[in-house]
Amino acid sequence: MKRQRLTREQSKDQTRQRLLDAAQAIFMKKGFVAASVEDIAAAAGYTRGAFYSNFRSKSELFLELLRRDHETMQAGLQAIFENSASREEMEARVLRYYSNLHRENKCFLLWVEAKLLAVRDGRFRLRFNAFMHEKLEQLGAYIREFSARVGTPLLLPAEGLAVGLMGLCDGVQFFYTVDPQNVSAEMAETVLAQFFARVVFGRDA
Repeated sequence: MKRQRLTREQSKDQTRQRLLDAAQAIFMKKGFVAASVEDIAAAAGYTRGAFYSNFRSKSELFLELLRRDHETMQAGLQAIFENSASREEMEARVLRYYSNLHRENKCFLLWVEAKLLAVRDGRFRLRFNAFMHEKLEQLGAYIREFSARVGTPLLLPAEGLAVGLMGLCDGVQFFYTVDPQNVSAEMAETVLAQFFARVVFGRDA
């Protein structure tokens, strides 16, 4: 079967995705600061010039990696609303999603490093904070939509719940990542499930 030739746009997108995949692997192994543009380009099978024809800087690529991971998470949340699920099913789906997030989020260390970089680098901080505000707004909107669909009033404003949920998930995953012997997967799941049951769903179980 004859191989279909990629269009210019498809080829460019493929190059970007390969650079992103290579950068993700290298950042996870070496860290953002230690990784070089040359490292990323070589791992993806391209030249330094190919890197700069797709990204203006290593920081821009880093933010694009975070955005790609965020979009994956958003898709998982939106899937909870599919198939006209009942209230009970949607609540169960949310619990499954967040209870497993600490094990399934392979990019967690990238988010940790991005926050450290934002503290140390003022220019990066401006762009990262703008992205985080967007992320919080989307999560707040999702929480309001979820509340409306299941008919459960929010015990806190959606914006406050978004901050609390994001902070709790990050904290639980951090403990699970660095000290899994004392903060087990079961403990992490219980903490997240209880948060949702009491604060989001408004019940005692």
